[in-house]
Amino acid sequence: MNQGNIKRAFTYFESGAVLLVTTNDGVKENVMTISWQMVLDFSPRIAIATGGWNESFHTILKTKECCLCIPSFDMIKKVVQVGTTHGSECDKFTCFALTKAKAAKVRAPLIADCLAALECKLEDYVENYGLLIFKGILLWENSQKKERRVIHANGDGTFFADGEFRNLRREMAPRLLEGVERF
Repeated sequence: MNQGNIKRAFTYFESGAVLLVTTNDGVKENVMTISWQMVLDFSPRIAIATGGWNESFHTILKTKECCLCIPSFDMIKKVVQVGTTHGSECDKFTCFALTKAKAAKVRAPLIADCLAALECKLEDYVENYGLLIFKGILLWENSQKKERRVIHANGDGTFFADGEFRNLRREMAPRLLEGVERF
């Protein structure tokens, strides 16, 4: 992965992709799957909804950091396996052949197999709604990845990949920030 322009980090998340969230509590690295996420602004601020049933949730509250990784559609089986296995059962990176890469500003690893990864610091926790709000601090992009479609969950055990792509950048130009182009 190579460092990317932080200005376009939100473009990976705005479409509501399924994420792999990595953590490191100083002893153990872990990864969980999450589909409840949303972009809050261009900075980028990203929120995920989770709770105490996830080991990674407790690690995030303790360390105040993580990486949000965007898996591509060719990783769908691994994403489901990660999401249906508890971190105490195995080292998920080894069990599911996920390639770790060292992050620059947080202890949580990047997943080099992914389309992109965002190093994050926890800014807030809204307990009533289980919302963890992150500030993205460094974007990594995998320009070598051939599969560019991301995974979307329907919530019933079915998933879909991004569909038809249309470029309406010219029409949106007055509303786009400089440097956000991803394609």
